[in-house]
Amino acid sequence: MDVVSIDKACVCITTMNVCIVAAFFGALGSSFLYGYNLSVVNAPAVYIKAFYNKTWMERYGEHIPAETVTLLWSITVSIFSIGGLIGALSVSFIIKALGRKGTLLLNNGFAVIAALLLSLGEKSRSFEMLIIGRLIMGVDSGIALSALPMYLGEISPRHIRGSIGQFNSILICLGVFAGQVLGLPELLGQESRWNFLFSFLALPAVLQLCVLPFLPESPRYLLMEKRDEAGAEKAFQRFLGKKDVSQELEEVHAEARAQDNLHIVSVLQLLKNPAVRWQLITIIVTMACYQLCGLNAIWYYTNGILREAGFANNLLPYITLSTGAIETLAAITSGLVIERIGRKPLLIFGFSSMAVFFSLLTVFLNFQDSVSWMPYLSYICILAVIASFCSGPGGIPFILTGELFEQSYRPAAFMIAGTVNWLSNFTVGLLFPFIQELLQAFAFLVFVGVCTLGSIYLYVVLPETKNKTFMDISQSFAKINKMPNPSLGQEMELVLSIKPDTNGKAQDVTKTESSF
Repeated sequence: MDVVSIDKACVCITTMNVCIVAAFFGALGSSFLYGYNLSVVNAPAVYIKAFYNKTWMERYGEHIPAETVTLLWSITVSIFSIGGLIGALSVSFIIKALGRKGTLLLNNGFAVIAALLLSLGEKSRSFEMLIIGRLIMGVDSGIALSALPMYLGEISPRHIRGSIGQFNSILICLGVFAGQVLGLPELLGQESRWNFLFSFLALPAVLQLCVLPFLPESPRYLLMEKRDEAGAEKAFQRFLGKKDVSQELEEVHAEARAQDNLHIVSVLQLLKNPAVRWQLITIIVTMACYQLCGLNAIWYYTNGILREAGFANNLLPYITLSTGAIETLAAITSGLVIERIGRKPLLIFGFSSMAVFFSLLTVFLNFQDSVSWMPYLSYICILAVIASFCSGPGGIPFILTGELFEQSYRPAAFMIAGTVNWLSNFTVGLLFPFIQELLQAFAFLVFVGVCTLGSIYLYVVLPETKNKTFMDISQSFAKINKMPNPSLGQEMELVLSIKPDTNGKAQDVTKTESSF
């Protein structure tokens, strides 16, 4: 191996190291907590309801009515989604004021406050503290699922942008798995220990607070929004592991020049802009399919199918660990292959596979009572649905939201995507019990339709985005948006445009490049 090859390999390793550290600790205090909160309430559900009854007795001297405890529990679970919607609606304002990294750091405060409320609620004899804690944790997750993908997309070199972006999905799956493991009876899933399940929320947040301040802010944010070229240059140098970052700086300058008067647009301005119409439609469709594809509904059937297969109730928590393990393995695999295969094929494969396995699951569920070994096939289908989801649809929608929009549109785009995400999540939780009661085992055919339509739309509309600049991706939508592509003369004008230097004098961009 020659010296040049060794130098290139060293630069690549250095780049990966800094980006991986930023991605891991950024996701640890963000998407990991979201995943953890999806699963952590399952194990202590019986003990939390008993706590509600005990507290009610102490306050009012009578047992809590069954419908009241059901209502309180439903509020405790569902208020997480309401908090997520609040977080998604507020994220663009926070990002504008604090930046990407600053928003993630602030968000740890919500996680710590929620951990205190949730873990101290029992000792304080206050079920209201648990409900408020879940609401605040939802706000944390709503902010995290927008700010983190934005940060990861802007700090990553385009040849590894997808792999770095998949840390969001991988840490969500690890969070779900961690909640399942810690909720086992031998660990924290006991009546005397369930509050420690919520105390654990503070640990990832504190770890992120210890590491993230020493990592750079998004260089694109520094250069395009804060006009801090020196800070952006240093950030690029840290993330890319090299001194000469003139090419990267010029790429950002070119994007800024292409956006005429660069300013952060509002949601209303984004909705009215025909130049990004199909990008916006694509994100709305993809994010809606992310929630409406039926993965959340799978959990309604898992324990019932396992019981039909003859497994004892006390074994169910250990067997369902396989779902968390499959989730994590599929997400890691997707992160490793996304830059080879691309976003579009993984999304289409994931949704199409889910449609196939949901169809098979519908057949197996209808024959479950008549054939003794049919429940095992049903459970295999459940694992296959989970793996299909995590292979692409589980993480790529967040990556695409960052890739399909240029800098000035990105905060508003994430606000819209987050709103669609949390509203769709709430819709599934609200409507699926009624759909399941009406259609029984045929309920999954609804999700077959969603996954099939999503696959067709993505095949027809979505361009491949791997290893492309944000400007290239925007231009690939120009035809469907009925916007003219820049002519050769316009492109040359962008490249040779004059911008003022720090002394107010005109300065050629080509000369500026050579100074880095």
